[in-house]
This record gives sequence, structure tokens and C-alpha cells, in this order.
Amino acid sequence: MEHNKALGKQRQRRTFRVRKRLKGDAERPRLSVCRTLRNITAQVIDDTVGKTLASASTADKELSKAIKYGGNKAAAEAIGKAIAERAAKAGVTKVRFDRGSCKFHGRVAALAEAARAGGLEF
Repeated sequence: MEHNKALGKQRQRRTFRVRKRLKGDAERPRLSVCRTLRNITAQVIDDTVGKTLASASTADKELSKAIKYGGNKAAAEAIGKAIAERAAKAGVTKVRFDRGSCKFHGRVAALAEAARAGGLEF
């Protein structure tokens, strides 16, 4: 039990370390990524107002039909494309990338590359 608590605290410290450098504002909101074993979620957040401008997830009903399993790179690429489209509809072209406690590797990197290809700049 103590080991799991220590791992949770390490993850929380990594998240805080990344987020203290990233504050989303009106001209460059924060693109936050949450990765779990089964799903991946991306949100474009304006921190000054505390409002989510756009979001995409493998748990969304419309996106889950096209994605068989949400825990792989193909799903992350689909979410990256979807968040780029939804951010463009909200009028956002430039973002700050917030990877949270995850390394920029694997599914997180695939989502970022798909979002860049979709037109987001970070």
C-alpha cells in the first residue's frame, strides 16, 4: 500500500512540475492530455477563465464508433485529429502542450503529431 501511495505522489509531482510552466490564456490555451490504460482524452483549456474550449476522447459516443480500442496509437491519432478539428471550430490555432505526468512518447506523441498535422501549432 505504501508503495502505491509513493507512486501516486511521484506522478502528482511530475504533473505539477509540468503545469507550473504552462498557463493557458486566451491567445494560447493549454492542450491537456490524460492517458489511461483504456482511453485517451484531450482538452483545450483557457486557464484565465477556467473554461474548456474543445475536448475529444475515445469515450465519446461519436468517436468510439470509429475506434475499436482506445488504448493504442491508432486511437491516439484519431483523437489528435478530432481535437485539432474541434479547436479550429472554436477559433484556436495555437496551443501549449500539457503532457501531464506522462512522457512525450508512444500514445502521447502520436496524439501530438496528429494534432500538429491537423493544424494546431505548439
